[in-house]
Amino acid sequence: MAASTTKKAVVRRFDREPLCGYVNTVSFLQPGGVELLSVEGNITAVPYGDIKTIAFVRDFTPSEQPERSAFQTRPKMEGLWVVLQFRDGDALEGILPNNLLQVEHYGFTIVPPDSSSNHQRIFAPREALRAVEVLGVVGSPLNRRKTKPGPKEQISLFDEP
Repeated sequence: MAASTTKKAVVRRFDREPLCGYVNTVSFLQPGGVELLSVEGNITAVPYGDIKTIAFVRDFTPSEQPERSAFQTRPKMEGLWVVLQFRDGDALEGILPNNLLQVEHYGFTIVPPDSSSNHQRIFAPREALRAVEVLGVVGSPLNRRKTKPGPKEQISLFDEP
């Protein structure tokens, strides 16, 4: 039997209350919207135009602390450091994979700034965004630091005569 691919998710909408439920990570992105299995067991298709974000969470209960929307320092995780500008004026920073094959057709999945928070990943549909700006590339193979060679007059311990 295959392992379950359903994840806990909170769908935040622009004009309404958030929806809590489960999504199948393989097939939740449908042409007409996102397929969500509610906690009560009802399947709902939420149109992309209504969705602001889908947060893949550890637990449905909200934490007392508000979620951070920006990094406090330069992120350490490899990828593209981006800021998502939503059509309602909000902004959210995150890390996108630095691989164009992993970008979804319907939107962007980012790793949020606070890795220890309730949100593990956040999906933002393209229809909810006004702009996506790259702030930096973290861990690019082009910027690997080269080690300095030792001084010429210094002898090596393992040189053969």
